[in-house]
Amino acid sequence: MLVTTLNKIKKHNPCEDGWKTLLRYLEKTKSDDEPLAFLTILESNGFDDALWCIKSAPEYEKEWRLFAVWCARQVQHLMEDEISINALDIAERFNNGEATEEELNAAGDAAWAAAGDAAGTAAWAAAWAAAGAAAGDAAGAAAWVAARDAAGAAAWDAARDAAWAAASSAAGDAQKEQFIKIISGE
Repeated sequence: MLVTTLNKIKKHNPCEDGWKTLLRYLEKTKSDDEPLAFLTILESNGFDDALWCIKSAPEYEKEWRLFAVWCARQVQHLMEDEISINALDIAERFNNGEATEEELNAAGDAAWAAAGDAAGTAAWAAAWAAAGAAAGDAAGAAAWVAARDAAGAAAWDAARDAAWAAASSAAGDAQKEQFIKIISGE
């Protein structure tokens, strides 16, 4: 079972409402260093907050990267370039000890460039997710796959909405189920 602590979460400045909800659920008034299961955060605050909290546990980088890759694979059909798919493949290989950090960084850089080239399209959101997965940014990649990110540019709204539609219809519940498997240690 994957765990964090309230003190680790607090270091990342959680939103006030989510923080209060979690403390109330735990019947606590302040943070501490007791192990806190991600499953408990999920039960208390829901999927979005539990996903946000993964930044408090970088020691599970491998698990988060694999989750990010899994999420990005759910919208892989939107990826119009081999660079993004290659980034996902290399991220998986890196976690299995089959690719170097240099290969991972190069693949991530190439995928970020592909995302920039595809800006304003649904493929952009998918490429962004692939780049995030390669970078080990599970929260960012999953957020892009779910398209819940508040990207400021209005021109990108359609791409985000398209990615959200694809992700929610194909992966909404599946994404949560996969996250539960990971945090439960299955």
